[in-house]
Amino acid sequence: MKEIDRRDFIKTITIGGAVLGLTGVIFHKPLEALASGKYDIGQCKSVKVKCVSELGWFDNKNLMTSIKAAGGPSANQWSIPWDLRNAAGSCSLIDMETIDGRHHKFLLDAGWNHQYMDEALKREGIDKMLKNGEIEFLFISHEHMDHWWGLETVLKYNPEIKIFIPSTFYPEAMHFISGAEFLKSSARNRIPHRGKLVQIKPKTINKLYDGCAAVAFDVPTLIRIRGEESLYFNVKDQGIVCVTGCCHQTILKFADYAQDKIEGGENMYGVYGGLHIAPFGPLEEKQEQLVKGMAKYKFKKVACNHCTGLPAVQKMVELGYPVVEGTGRFGSKSKLYVGNGDEVLFA
Repeated sequence: MKEIDRRDFIKTITIGGAVLGLTGVIFHKPLEALASGKYDIGQCKSVKVKCVSELGWFDNKNLMTSIKAAGGPSANQWSIPWDLRNAAGSCSLIDMETIDGRHHKFLLDAGWNHQYMDEALKREGIDKMLKNGEIEFLFISHEHMDHWWGLETVLKYNPEIKIFIPSTFYPEAMHFISGAEFLKSSARNRIPHRGKLVQIKPKTINKLYDGCAAVAFDVPTLIRIRGEESLYFNVKDQGIVCVTGCCHQTILKFADYAQDKIEGGENMYGVYGGLHIAPFGPLEEKQEQLVKGMAKYKFKKVACNHCTGLPAVQKMVELGYPVVEGTGRFGSKSKLYVGNGDEVLFA
């Protein structure tokens, strides 16, 4: 594992090319469309999501101060001197049951602060699940630090775990997977990944299991991040469940994609994850319209958290949406949404 700052990393790329040391890097083979133009991802029996942590960081002001000091929203996350005392992380455990009763477990994201994430993984027994191979893969939604700079914490329990990433990952991110430390940003992965690395291309539907598919959206967002991959589940007799890390593509585009492209998409059952509506402050007019736009899907369960923002969740409750409540434990700031240690079942 090599210690490196971003300037030296870019110099290495420019002059001699970085030796990433990645093995088993492949692209997932997408599904082919039916004659109708839609895609049949099959059906599953149920999806249970355990929120390991939805708390990306502790204090918004601290985070925004770091970003502003580094040049604002266009700054590169790998060059920002983050305050790790403010770092937590986003991570969820997904347990999908197939029609024939088999279970597939995998992690959505790996969090940020190593100590915080290690405590969260141990609290939920995920450290043991990783060690015994019970968790089949790690699905990284996007490059933001609070979703995957805790990679080392996962790899120390299983360095050979399969990892899914969007194909839009930048060179620094690929280097990070192979084992690197970016000094200025305090991003560290001292355990090189030794398993398969699977890339998902944007605008393709990638079936992972019967009733489960991954789709990457090529969207830019702040601190030089590009792309986000999310999950769709088709629960028998219920409908489509949309599962996301931050939903930078917006919940409307995320759900519209299912309705337009996936067989059974006319029945929208539920949503889980961060919806990136009002993560840093009050609900403005544009954001309120986004919340109101969700009404057309008639979700039966709305289990939003993380970057959705409490003002957005409060608006959903006001509009009568079926918001799934939590317990407010382990640092989550409200019982109004699914928080740390809480579960939601789509079945």
